[in-house]
Amino acid sequence: MIAVIDYGGGNLRSVENALREIGAAHQRVRAAADLRRTDKIVLPGVGHFGRMMRALEASGLRRALLERIAAGAPFLGICLGMQALFEGSEEEPAAPGLGLLAGRVRRFPAGARVPHMGWNRIAALSRARLLESTGEGAYVYFAHSYYAPVGPATAATAVYQVEFTALLEDANVFGVQFHPEKSGDVGLRILRNFVEL
Repeated sequence: MIAVIDYGGGNLRSVENALREIGAAHQRVRAAADLRRTDKIVLPGVGHFGRMMRALEASGLRRALLERIAAGAPFLGICLGMQALFEGSEEEPAAPGLGLLAGRVRRFPAGARVPHMGWNRIAALSRARLLESTGEGAYVYFAHSYYAPVGPATAATAVYQVEFTALLEDANVFGVQFHPEKSGDVGLRILRNFVEL
């Protein structure tokens, strides 16, 4: 069973519809006890970094997430859910992220039209498990104003004013800056690859 984290925000319905389309059993999870009974975890994210992190802390989900990831449960962060993996974000510097990856999420440079919204090509840097059978240079759908810099866990990049992490993989931790649930057949393939890990 896949847990879809419900922290009171995010694009839950579209993620659930995509999981339903590929036949993946899932349930919304709002409590730490329920999270501990699932096999895989998806953290969708739309909105504000600080509000999401405070909601995860207040519900007890932050600690439970870290415990499950440390125990080896596959985790997929989508958009803001991927940004949560880092130490923090310029969106709210005082709010700590999950700290599973070093570095801070940054705002696109002055002069860039934000949010970066629409279809963009991604370039794989390594053989990424989530990109199996998606083809070279796949196009996916983005909607974000902040980005994760390229680092050791980066498996694919995209360019919008700067090169940034579009997809990351680090052991059982996965993240996508784009929205696979809005990225057509490529996005469904990426979700299926996660489900089939």
